[in-house]
Amino acid sequence: MERYTHEERQLLEEKYAHIPCAAFEADRKRLAAGEPVAYVIGTQPFLGLSIHLNSRPLIPRPETEGWVEDVLYDRFMVSVGQGAPTRMRITSAPSETSSRPPRVLDLCAGSGAIGCAILKYVPDAEVWFAEIDPAHETTIQKNIRENGLDASRAHIVIGDLFESLDERFDVILTNPPYIPEGRTLPESVTAYEPSTALFAGTDGLGIIARIAASAAEHLRPSGELWLECDSVHAEEVGRLVALGGASHVDIRNDLYGRPRVVVGYYA
Repeated sequence: MERYTHEERQLLEEKYAHIPCAAFEADRKRLAAGEPVAYVIGTQPFLGLSIHLNSRPLIPRPETEGWVEDVLYDRFMVSVGQGAPTRMRITSAPSETSSRPPRVLDLCAGSGAIGCAILKYVPDAEVWFAEIDPAHETTIQKNIRENGLDASRAHIVIGDLFESLDERFDVILTNPPYIPEGRTLPESVTAYEPSTALFAGTDGLGIIARIAASAAEHLRPSGELWLECDSVHAEEVGRLVALGGASHVDIRNDLYGRPRVVVGYYA
């Protein structure tokens, strides 16, 4: 019996229903050349969703999945459990803003994985997806449609950060480019994933600084900014968010124990 690598077994199971064929053999060559298995399969799991990657956006990472799960619980009192196959909604306590549907922005949306998770688990939320690359619009639409989400609550905007947005939001969620240009990454990342979604200037803070400076004017009262960042620069990102008008800032660790997301709370 032929022995397969872990990624080959994953490919065979998820794309070919355990049936080896000529197409599977062709895909094995793509894996052998270093192409990420998510691109070869065409999808990536994310909080119970199957995220399509047709336009080759950044592949959603477990680190991002972890803090989005925190957003769902902390802000919306929604628990998706720890690997539980059944998701449940926990009703939150009444508040002065509970009568209005929450507005959530997935900024630098890419595949739209973050915003799709909000659509799935927060059934009254209006979600905006802001993305600079127009090629990803059809991918976001597909991820909404193929995951059975409510497209009437979704709004896709193409533009540079906030430039095409007039709305104010209760929560802004973003995984922007934040890697310093000189940093060495695995070839499986640099050769296949979009550099514009990875790198942001010599210190990696170019895009983050712009977001931190503008977030306050795009948030409703008691709004929040959740901003994924490079663990090396988390303290500096926290300082930028505070300078941008946040009344309180938290720095949270990812599932590997590294500082990964800065949360800004606004009055």
